Formats: sequence, C-alpha cells, structure tokens
Amino acid sequence: MDIDAFVTAHQPTWNRLERLVRRRRELNGAEIDELVDLYQRVATHLSIVRSASRDPMLIGRLSALVARARATVTGAHAPAWREFVKFWTVSFPVVVYQTRRWWLWTAVAFAVVSVLFGAWVAGNPEVRAAIGTPEEIRQLVEHDFADYYRENPAGSFATHVWLNNAWVAAQCIASAVLMGLPIPWILYSNAANVGVSGGLMIDAGRGDVFFGLITPHGLLELTAVLLAAAAGMRVGWAVVAPGHRPRGQVLAEQGRAVMTVVVGLIVVLLVAGLIEGLVTPSPLPTWARIGIGVLAEAAFLGYVLVFGRRAALAGETGDIENAPDYAPAS
Repeated sequence: MDIDAFVTAHQPTWNRLERLVRRRRELNGAEIDELVDLYQRVATHLSIVRSASRDPMLIGRLSALVARARATVTGAHAPAWREFVKFWTVSFPVVVYQTRRWWLWTAVAFAVVSVLFGAWVAGNPEVRAAIGTPEEIRQLVEHDFADYYRENPAGSFATHVWLNNAWVAAQCIASAVLMGLPIPWILYSNAANVGVSGGLMIDAGRGDVFFGLITPHGLLELTAVLLAAAAGMRVGWAVVAPGHRPRGQVLAEQGRAVMTVVVGLIVVLLVAGLIEGLVTPSPLPTWARIGIGVLAEAAFLGYVLVFGRRAALAGETGDIENAPDYAPAS
C-alpha cells in the first residue's frame, strides 16, 4: 500500500475529527453523530496503518487522535475515589443485603449443627472416648485450646488467621462453579469441629474459657464465612431455578455479585483476623474482649442493614452498569 497516497486521501477526515474533538463541549446533535462516525473510521485507518506501515510518527498521531476521540465518545470515567466510595456504600452492602435470606438460613443451619454436636459430645462419655484418650482431652481443654491463641506473636498470628479464614471463604466461593454443591459439606465440617471443641470444653467445666476465647473474633469471622457460603449457594440456585429470565443472564448477574462479595470479605476477614490476633489473646477482661467482638459484629450488621437497605430501595443491585450478560460471537 502507498502510505503517502493513503495519508493524502484521508488527511481531511483526520483533520475534521481533530476539530470536532477540540470543540467537544460545543457540538450539536448532527456533529455528535459525525464525531462517532469519524471515530470509527479513523480507528479503522489506524488498524490499516499499523499493519502496512512502520512510520512511528503517523502511528503515534493516529493513536493519540483515536484515544482522544474515544474519551470524547464514551465520556470520562468517575474518579477512582468515587468508585471506591460507591463500592463500600452501595455495591458491597446491597449485594450482602440481597443475600440476607440465604445468609440467615445458612447461619441457622450452622448453629444447629454446632449445638447438636456440642450436646452430643458433652453428654456421651463413649463419644469423648472415641475422640481421644482422657490425657489427650485433658491436654486439649486445659492447655492446647487456650495456647493456640497465645503461642505465636500477635502480628504473625493475625496474618495466619486471616489467610486461613480467607481460604475457607475462598472454598465456598470457588464451589459456586460447581453449583454450590460442596458448600454444605464444608460448612458441616467446620460446624462439627466447633461443636466438638465446645462439647469437650463444656464437659470439662471450661465453657467460660471456650466462649471467652471464641466469641470476640468468632462472631465476625463466622459471619463472613457464612456470607461467602450463602453467596456461593445462591449462584448454584440460579442455575437450578433462574425464574422467568434466561439462565445465562441470571447466572452472569449472580457471578458478578459473588466477585463483589469476595472483594468486600477481604477487608471483613482482615478485621476478624486482627481481633483474633490482638484482642482474643490479650490480657483484657473476658467481658471486654467479648464486648469488642459484639461491637464489631453489630457494626458490620448495622452497616449492611443501613447502606444495603438504602441502596436496595433506590433500585441499586450492585451489578456493573450496562454489563453485558452475553459475549458477542461471530
């Protein structure tokens, strides 16, 4: 291709687009339509030039012109700080609020399984004998359970806890691709572990130690894990019962909602990890440690209720604006 002839033929088009971009705030309707048309044509010209010429000046000029025209056509993006504020005041809380029914029933099921296991272990010597020898159980209830929170430096322990909790939540989120089917087993296993530990501690007369150590961080930690599980199962249910809308559209919406939950839970689990690493093993009185955990839980639930309900009433869904539910294919 003769690049000089190509430039001569299309130079007026490029100049016209450049003038329209400079006058973008003064354009009338016909000129806006012309701007869009010229932007598409010049983008094609740029593609042709890139494949047929190695002139860096020409490629650079057309690239800059196309970029400026694209910004004019699509409009400026909101500043990053606005996106950040919107995420924490609209997107995350409204998705959590919309998941509340799944979240509530998941929490109830977890609590029931934990209590049943705890009562079963505390009330049956045969079950305790199957778990371990009397010496092993005595070591657990008198030393190991409490030492777990105190044997490592607070900072490294908080990081370890955060990563461990994030791993459990990630398992629940990842299970969404399997229609959420593994999630009940994951929750059952964790609920059984909590129930068994509680049953052993209560039977040994150390129920106050158990609740004094597990409550400060456990409330927020379990809330976050149960939220991840609820979000994952909600995606699975969207595959089974999409309602009157296309299954692909509903699945796309729920998938994006899960990713919103993932980002939000990173911070929630970080807070829970800091409480477990810094507050739970601290020398504060038990009532103070439990009070901090209750305040953290109340603050999170209040945050979701206030911001999530407000966003839901305003018609927000937390979904990406104008997000395509189907990818075009040729």
